[in-house]
Amino acid sequence: MAIQIVMDRTGDSRHPFNPKDAQELSKAEQRFDELTNIGFAAAVRTGPGQVSQIRSFDPNAEETLFFPRLVGG
Repeated sequence: MAIQIVMDRTGDSRHPFNPKDAQELSKAEQRFDELTNIGFAAAVRTGPGQVSQIRSFDPNAEETLFFPRLVGG
């Protein structure tokens, strides 16, 4: 089971999906595209305490974290 975690001002929402289920995989890819198109950054865990930003959907990622673009002033 894979999961997409979306961070926002209210905390986080979690969206588990089965990467072997074509319908769930399609929905996860659509969510990835929607979030990155509105400015969210996506990252995957690459090892203990290590993450890497990704720019395209990775169906093999066990955990993808989305976080909003930081706005400074």
